[in-house]
Amino acid sequence: MWRRIIKTKTVAFSRGWTIQILFLFFTISVSSTPSIQAQPPNIIFILADDLGYADIGCYGQQKIETPNLDKLAAAGLKYTQFYSGSTVCGPARCSFMTGLHTGHTVIRGNKQFQPEGQTPLPDSVQTIANLLQQNGYATAAFGKWGLGFNQNSGDPNKKGFDRFYGYNCQSLAHDYYPLYLWDNHTKVDLSINKQYDSVYSAALIQQEAIAYIKKSGDKPFFLYLPYTLPHGDVIGPHDDLYQYYAAKFNEPKLTGSQLKKREHTVTAEPLPHAQFAAMIGRLDRYVGEIVKTLKEKGLAENTLIIFTSDNGPHKENGGDPVFFNSSGMFKGIKRDLYEGGIRVPLIAYWPGKIKPAVTEQPAALWDIYPTFLELAGVNAKEKVDGFSLTPLLLNKGKQKTHRYFYWEFHENNGRQAVRWGNWKGVRLNVGKDEHAPIELYDLSVDPSEQNNVAAKNPAVIKKITQLMKQAHTANKDWPLLKPEFVQ
Repeated sequence: MWRRIIKTKTVAFSRGWTIQILFLFFTISVSSTPSIQAQPPNIIFILADDLGYADIGCYGQQKIETPNLDKLAAAGLKYTQFYSGSTVCGPARCSFMTGLHTGHTVIRGNKQFQPEGQTPLPDSVQTIANLLQQNGYATAAFGKWGLGFNQNSGDPNKKGFDRFYGYNCQSLAHDYYPLYLWDNHTKVDLSINKQYDSVYSAALIQQEAIAYIKKSGDKPFFLYLPYTLPHGDVIGPHDDLYQYYAAKFNEPKLTGSQLKKREHTVTAEPLPHAQFAAMIGRLDRYVGEIVKTLKEKGLAENTLIIFTSDNGPHKENGGDPVFFNSSGMFKGIKRDLYEGGIRVPLIAYWPGKIKPAVTEQPAALWDIYPTFLELAGVNAKEKVDGFSLTPLLLNKGKQKTHRYFYWEFHENNGRQAVRWGNWKGVRLNVGKDEHAPIELYDLSVDPSEQNNVAAKNPAVIKKITQLMKQAHTANKDWPLLKPEFVQ
């Protein structure tokens, strides 16, 4: 069309005018062709807390409704074989921040650290937030940190975040009606509100996150949302969601006269099924509010959203993964290295950039670090275990794949796991027995890990044993093996 119009009009013009018109056409054509990325994208990483693989509708949940997450999955890329960095909070978050698996991370478990919080990230660690911040990104985190307290080496402000609002300590995050939260180094006193249902921390955190997006300026931003939902204690406001699920599950509705006064440690309500479902319903609403705010601000088409979970579902403090079938077909829950403890949902959403699809390509939380750096145009200097997922996300180029995946867990007498192709090896009680047997499962035919085929596959067991030794780097602060076993 353009060529035909230009050709017709140039017949009556001079040679000079013809050249000018052709130059104008060339300029218009080039400028109207979309560039690969006009500016670095905004990045929002949503990390749910103890959300099981099948706790949301698009992954098979039957009892809880999650319409916003389902829409996100339908419009984006849904992973069916995505793994967290660990089976508990702290090391999973460290894996995300550093791009390393737990054989290499500086934090490999949940240890309390005085006066508040958990083992801090050391000064030497450059997080994904540090690198994005150093390369022009505005950075903020709203939710649960768990990687260091104010002013120590793991302070969120030292680890790349201009703004942090929420819980420094993941243990205190069990209490959804806390006496205080942290706004950078300022203690936000909530004790003035004495009524039990008056200050719900998840709602406060969400309000701050929404306000941050609304106030965002010209700089691209990295927004980290480590929500506390649906982690125990299973407790929350008696709002419309709670009342809806109380009726659905035929549980008596609690009234205002039955509300408790806040204590330092809030125990679970006697009717947790309705409340747990409401917690996931609120999480779903929060994600919907994030998407809505981006659209209203005109940022949706230049914003990548990734939604996932830090580990499998919990059963303490009101959690009931059996009732909700939270792990789906998979064996295990939080603190297990079976699939149910580490396989989690992952949804990647970016209008106009990511096409609707479902992928069975295995990937892990330590892949997110190089992915964000590549999208931001930052050359990665740190050695990491992850591969960028950008080729698969944007359907451009060949996606690198892992030769194997590795996990180690330092509670419950020590555990290790390796996925090598479709083979999955799990070793229990490694802290007590250097030669503890390895269970072996073929995930291609037995994704539920019901049939241990170790005796029939000695060569595979030998290979997985080698990979476990290769992947584990000894760390004096995290001794997986007994001292006499360490070479």
